Amino acid sequence: MESFERIHLDLSKQPGKCRIAETGLGWKPSGGGDTFTLDLNNIGGAQWSRAAKGYELKILSRTSGVIQLDGFDQEDFDRIAKAFKLFYGINVESKEHALRGWNWGKGEFGKAELAFNVQNRPAFEIPYTEISNTNLAGKNEVAVEFSLPAGGAETGTNGHLGGARSRGHKAGAAKDQLVEMRFYIPGTVAKKEKHEDGEEKSVDGSEAEEQNAANLFYETLMDKAEIGEVAGDTFATFLDVLHLTPRGRFDVDMYENSFRLRGKTYDYKIQYEHIKKFMLLPKPDDLHTLITIGLDPPLRQGQTRYPFLVMQFKREEEVVIELNMTEEMLEGKYKGKLMPRYEQPQHSVVAQVFRGLAGKKVVTPSKDFSSHHQQSGVKCSIKANEGHLYCLDKSFMFVPKPATYISFDTISVIVMSRVGGAVSASRTFDITITTKNAGGEHQFSNINREEQKPLEDFFAAKGLKTRNEMLDDSSALIQAALNDANIDSSEEEVVAARADRGSADEDDESVDEDFQSDSESDVAEEYDSAHESSGSGSDQEMIDADGAGSEDERNVEPKKKKVKTGK
Repeated sequence: MESFERIHLDLSKQPGKCRIAETGLGWKPSGGGDTFTLDLNNIGGAQWSRAAKGYELKILSRTSGVIQLDGFDQEDFDRIAKAFKLFYGINVESKEHALRGWNWGKGEFGKAELAFNVQNRPAFEIPYTEISNTNLAGKNEVAVEFSLPAGGAETGTNGHLGGARSRGHKAGAAKDQLVEMRFYIPGTVAKKEKHEDGEEKSVDGSEAEEQNAANLFYETLMDKAEIGEVAGDTFATFLDVLHLTPRGRFDVDMYENSFRLRGKTYDYKIQYEHIKKFMLLPKPDDLHTLITIGLDPPLRQGQTRYPFLVMQFKREEEVVIELNMTEEMLEGKYKGKLMPRYEQPQHSVVAQVFRGLAGKKVVTPSKDFSSHHQQSGVKCSIKANEGHLYCLDKSFMFVPKPATYISFDTISVIVMSRVGGAVSASRTFDITITTKNAGGEHQFSNINREEQKPLEDFFAAKGLKTRNEMLDDSSALIQAALNDANIDSSEEEVVAARADRGSADEDDESVDEDFQSDSESDVAEEYDSAHESSGSGSDQEMIDADGAGSEDERNVEPKKKKVKTGK
């Protein structure tokens, strides 16, 4: 037996003790915890190379992928090589990494990992178990996404077992984690066909077809990393489902432990355990229904994160589907949760299948709220984005973009206010929801005034603290109107006010044309005179025009009008 101290297993935070014996290999954390063992029959190969904490022994197992043991001294190589040769009949291969720092090289698919080689030396390797998803990000670009612990928890990387017994999440032990890598793969390659013996062979030269090299890389990685169909048979598939977030049409494949969105450009594989909320929201247009799925960790597309999926279905569109399940599964694990056959509106079928497979409760709008038009949602906007705000039993939900979820428990106060000009203020209002613990605020604007009473009643029913600033605005307007009524204004002041309003009195144009009284003609003449005197640029002339010259204007102005008419 060979024993080594302060060895790290699969990037674990805590070091441990590693032992190599005739029956196999073992590792136990020094701080206490579960012991990891690897049977000798499961050891397929071993490599020795320089690594982060010293020297690393990489073991290629037959069933568990890649196992990394880091922290050895350079002098330990002879002992390890001798033990592996004696106990397991395996030669430990010494590998040197490429240190040139080049970012171009050759990708090679091994049995358990993808290696990026520079001048026939590995620059880095990526175990397939660490890859959660891959997408064609462009014509010649492939994006590779890595597994992350759900909700930031260090699943399997608490210093005990690293990622040895849990698929992926090795890098979860680090403070900083690599979440995505992109490969640019130019050119084309000869297309290959799979024969009956399972081997891929190139097509004959006369019929050779060229295939995009990036597509081949993508398809090979999908197969090697077991992304997609390899996860098992699909239980149900819904084709061409419209998604508002992320925008596009995706086919939805339902598996036992995950579901997959297949689009023209992007594919997403999402575990059911990542679903935190599932909402069925009828759209106020009486034509569509939205299914909103809250995810943690969020879906990622490049630099964009999508914490919510928003699907839209036509309310009257029915679908007939039979689940691809055995009777034993339906009667066993999914008894009372799923039916063998569905013939219902599509949104209802999708919700029921998701509820049965993921075990998540379907949340619907609260029965305590009904809008002015007897709907579940209220039309409003977040900044320039229009959408609908739904009142649920324990939260608010705004969809489609940006999808915003606000739990009642986090709300400090709701302020109802009127923002905008005098015209818009009479028809719409805003609500601002301030959250606790300096969580910021959410403003929903351009809500129809008709929805004020239903919303106020709902806030009161749920015991939410509210403040209505619109009452203060109304009091101020009434006071301003009373003040205006008390002003001792002459006929000239009234006319000047009408002139200052400009086109605001366009609604009364027909009335103005019918008036033929002397007083009305006086008003028009006085307006014309004031306009001419103001053009002279003298304040004194304006005073003269409004005051002493008023009698002369009554005699002179009609002559001016005759001249104008003559012209």
